[in-house]
Amino acid sequence: MSGGFLLVRHAKATGQAPNTPLTAEGEMQAQKLAQQLAQHSITRIVSSPWVRAVDTARPLAEALGLKIETDARLTERVLSGRDLPHWQTALKASFALPALRLPGGEFGAAAKARALAALKDAEDPHGLSAVFTHGNLLALLLGLDYRGWAGLRNPDVWRWNAVGQAERVILEP
Repeated sequence: MSGGFLLVRHAKATGQAPNTPLTAEGEMQAQKLAQQLAQHSITRIVSSPWVRAVDTARPLAEALGLKIETDARLTERVLSGRDLPHWQTALKASFALPALRLPGGEFGAAAKARALAALKDAEDPHGLSAVFTHGNLLALLLGLDYRGWAGLRNPDVWRWNAVGQAERVILEP
């Protein structure tokens, strides 16, 4: 497959902050993910610079002898600039009302646009790029609604082709 992508949601992490590491379970998930993805002839790895995404990509990069390139446009969507005790309610509303922008937050369409620009730059026209990102941003890229977002796993992998069609890659348990 040339010019396509594997879109990867990071493994299980200890929290949501940019510097949040993977849990012990997440580290094992990243190792297993690397074993499974190494079979896909990946030629390029691009990741959100946030620790949990880079740490999920690292075992694959080491297995393939590839460098991890980071792109800040792949960071998670900022839902709000302040702590939201009922953040899932706000997230659900943001999927239902695409024009909703919470104070200090980012429109879903703006987040999707920056992610699409990142994908354009991450493309390897002669190979397959693995792109590591976060759940909300991945859901926006895939055109999922709140229920689709809630159905994403840590980690989760989707094959995305040059015309924007996506299908979930089934990972071994």
